[in-house]
Amino acid sequence: MESTDLKLLRDLLTAEKLVTLAVVIDGAPVAGVLPFLAEPGLATLLVHTSQLARHSRGLTPGAPFSAAIHLPLAPGLDALQSQRVVLEGHVEAVLLGEQAAITAAWVQAFPSAAMTVGLGDFTFHRLRLEGGRLISGFARAFGLSPQSFADAAALVG
Repeated sequence: MESTDLKLLRDLLTAEKLVTLAVVIDGAPVAGVLPFLAEPGLATLLVHTSQLARHSRGLTPGAPFSAAIHLPLAPGLDALQSQRVVLEGHVEAVLLGEQAAITAAWVQAFPSAAMTVGLGDFTFHRLRLEGGRLISGFARAFGLSPQSFADAAALVG
C-alpha cells in the first residue's frame, strides 16, 4: 500500500462521519447507519446507539461486526470507482471510567448529540478494527490488518 492509500484510509476513518454497520442478531444480519468517531491510533471506532434500535442488540462485547465507510459519490463519478473501506472486527465494552472523556469528544464531534448523551437508552460501543479491505480505485484493493490502521494513523501529512 502506498502513502496515498494510507492517507485515504486515514481520511475515511477521520473525516467521514457515517458508518454502515452490520451485526448478527439471532443468526440473521442486521444493518444500521450510524455516526462514528475514530479513536487516536485508528485501532477503534466509537458508536453511540439507542437500545431501541434493532442493531444495538448485536453490539455486545465480543460480538463480530462488519462495516463500510465510503466517500460521497460525486456527480458523474462511476459508482464502481467509489473509494471505500470495508471493516471487520469485534465489539468491545466502553468502561465506566471512560464515559466522561468519550462523551466530551462525542459532543465536540457531533454538537447535536448533546441531547442524546444523557438519555438512559443510549450507550457507547467500541468497534475494534481487526481487518478489512480498502478500495482506492480500479484494481486498487488492499487487505487490511491492525498494522494498516496503525500505519495510517502514523502517516504525516
